[in-house]
Amino acid sequence: MKHDFSAAQAFVAVATAGGFREAAKTAGVSASSLSGAVKRLEDQLGVRLLNRTTRSVVTTEAGTHLLHRLQAAMSDMEAALETANDYRSTPSGTIRLNVPLGVARLVLPRLLPEFLKAYPDVRVEIIAEHDVVDILGAGCDAGIRYGDRVTKNMVLTPIGPSRQRFATAASPAYLARHGCPLHPHDLDQHACLPASVGGGHPIPWEFEKADDVIRVSTQGPATVDVTAVDLAVSMAVEGCGIVHLYEEWLQPQIDSGALVPVLKPWWSTFDGPLLYYHGREHVPAPLRAFIDHVRTHRW
Repeated sequence: MKHDFSAAQAFVAVATAGGFREAAKTAGVSASSLSGAVKRLEDQLGVRLLNRTTRSVVTTEAGTHLLHRLQAAMSDMEAALETANDYRSTPSGTIRLNVPLGVARLVLPRLLPEFLKAYPDVRVEIIAEHDVVDILGAGCDAGIRYGDRVTKNMVLTPIGPSRQRFATAASPAYLARHGCPLHPHDLDQHACLPASVGGGHPIPWEFEKADDVIRVSTQGPATVDVTAVDLAVSMAVEGCGIVHLYEEWLQPQIDSGALVPVLKPWWSTFDGPLLYYHGREHVPAPLRAFIDHVRTHRW
């Protein structure tokens, strides 16, 4: 039997995205064309691959088994085709990176411009989000996260500064009105501007001094999602409250005097981010070039 491989690709796209509309946005085609292709594949195989409802699309037992086999086969095909890149004088193709917002803001601007100048035939796509994702399932070549959030069984490469620090700051006007906290527990008496994930509870602020580690649940006039923390910085500059964020993020406002450091002896440090990817035998040439660039960059 001669099978329709384009229909198989459509099935993988829909099953991975969890819906026809979601897959259509990623693939750049209509949801109806994907639906038709999947139905065609089911008719060819004589078995239902997806259970469809008005709210969700879920693979059947047969669909789950086929999905895993097709994903592995497509990965092997991509690796086989990618070997052609080894015969080029310079790498060519696309790298898709899944990164947190802080890395997109603080790390990649110091890496990507120089990399893209060195490799003009490589295109980089950045997907910035807080949650850790299955990079293969999301169609990404690599991800960047901090060590405590990296998926297991990945190849890891440090990227960016080896150590970072959280900073806490407020505007001179705010401190003139409300005074300066001298201990993390003093934040209970202050207006704070914490971040949250997807509308959940505010993320606690962590402080450390010697062996003393303190986590403080803060509250104030506003809670800002992690994807929009620039708003919290702007509100702090306007005197609305105290902000707690990566030191590099707040440094320009501190240097200008718009924000004043507070609780500095308690600022906590942590290991820098890691680039992670699957340890396949053949790493795509564009990704391999990016990894080499990351390893030679000095901070």
